[in-house]
Amino acid sequence: MKKIIFSLGITCLFLSSCSKTTLQGTQENKGLEKQSFTWNGANIYFLLTDRFNNGDKTNDANYGRTKKTAKLRGFEGGDFRGIINKIQDNYFSDLGINAIWMNPIVEQIHGDVNEGQGTTYGFHGYWTKDWTAIDKNWGTEKELQELISKAHAKGIRIMLDAVINHTGPVTDVDTVFPSDWVRLSPQCTYQSYKTTIECTLVENLPDILTESENDVMLPPQLIEKWKKEGRLEKEVEELNLFFAKYNLPKAPKYYIMKWLSDYIRKYGIDGYRVDTVKHTEEEVWKKFAEICQDAFTEYKTNNPTKVLDNNKFFLIGEVYNYTINDAQEFPFPDKKVNYYNNGFDALINFDLRSTQKETFQQVFNRYNNVLQNEMGGKTVMNYITSHDDGSPFDKTRENAWDAGTRLLLTPGISQVYYGDESARPLEIEGAEGDANLRSFMNWDGIKSDKDKKALLFHFQKLGQFRRNHPAVGAGKQKDLQNEPYIFYRNYNNDEVIIALGYSNEQKKIKVADFWREGTKVKDFYSGTVSTVKDGFVVLNTNFDIVLLEKIK
Repeated sequence: MKKIIFSLGITCLFLSSCSKTTLQGTQENKGLEKQSFTWNGANIYFLLTDRFNNGDKTNDANYGRTKKTAKLRGFEGGDFRGIINKIQDNYFSDLGINAIWMNPIVEQIHGDVNEGQGTTYGFHGYWTKDWTAIDKNWGTEKELQELISKAHAKGIRIMLDAVINHTGPVTDVDTVFPSDWVRLSPQCTYQSYKTTIECTLVENLPDILTESENDVMLPPQLIEKWKKEGRLEKEVEELNLFFAKYNLPKAPKYYIMKWLSDYIRKYGIDGYRVDTVKHTEEEVWKKFAEICQDAFTEYKTNNPTKVLDNNKFFLIGEVYNYTINDAQEFPFPDKKVNYYNNGFDALINFDLRSTQKETFQQVFNRYNNVLQNEMGGKTVMNYITSHDDGSPFDKTRENAWDAGTRLLLTPGISQVYYGDESARPLEIEGAEGDANLRSFMNWDGIKSDKDKKALLFHFQKLGQFRRNHPAVGAGKQKDLQNEPYIFYRNYNNDEVIIALGYSNEQKKIKVADFWREGTKVKDFYSGTVSTVKDGFVVLNTNFDIVLLEKIK
């Protein structure tokens, strides 16, 4: 996607229309809670809480985590308050985001580890110490509730991250869970289904015995911790009620399911992204989905005024290296597993970030074909960068415009990783491994760099169009023209026509097969209004992208 229009930033060429566009965007963000929403067409923003925005500097240091760490491997200060501030400032609404995915927020190990890349703390959230507590570095229960309430008020769902596969590493202050809870070896070899599941992902990452159906006692470290916090009796009472209600053995996985489902019952979160799915038996996820849905129904019943819509609880799985080409069956070396039949509404798609050699048309048609046929109503979540994929679509951010266009217009769910919209660097001097992918959000760059402002504007226009039109992500596609590339998508009563690579200032698009004579339409990208005449829409714009919608 060319960006010649923005070669000077959103400045001289846009002086007459930029303010108008900004006003339109603000107006269009009102009343979002009433907009049609389907998870299959969602625009999700994925952020690491610690690396997004520091809204409260008083909670930056907790639990004695004071050691000097390797580059970008310690806590940096981001928190719930920082996210709340950006929700209130309409940052997410202006990006067209209708769901925020946050990394695990549970209390992390207090000690540090060295995985070969220097001293590291659990800033990322995947090293659990206590599933029942929120880590103080990110904020309080009250702030989490405020975050969810304020997001919901703007039509934005909240999706947390669920880890059942493992605990945090063992450190000098974090003891290992009992042997009837976890295994410490062998390490996964991935040569078969069994050697992917009954094993540890890496050294010193205790693996929950998710295959166990045996009654086990609470880990002594949790008993001791809850005693000190004055809540042991309450936690035990709730656990007993849970196991009795579902008639389940007191096995490790069911304890964790109870603790994770409490975030639904208490706060009304809308979904979970589930970590390390292929490293756990698929039956575990089927039961987890059942318990999550039950908790969501309970929350809605108890909080009728806080219900956004009739959507069910949403589960999306991270099956590492799954791609849309696998459709509904993920291949292990010795068997295939259908995770969609075991609780999941969607899986993360590891394919889009590798489509640099495919045209928009090739990608869109391939995805549309799979989603409309083999997927049977299920979907995938696409991304161009993430927190643990060392091979992103555009590691140097040289093609951030094309990456944004590809991400936000590809069929399926879009996942904007924090900083995609502002070309946050993915290569950091002094950082090693995945720390490069996890730098602090480049807010200063957005303020001072005209190119980053222009890129942000591009993401905002595409994102708002996607949010306003479920057809973009969830719709069925029909190609209308190859050069320039023009296509039509429809979902229920929603329909759009999109043109890419249309460099002529005057653009003539045939719409007779879909929109009647005299229909008023708008190009959302430029704000230009037109009317269908003789079966065509004629526009004069300086952009090579057109996002056509009917004016209601």
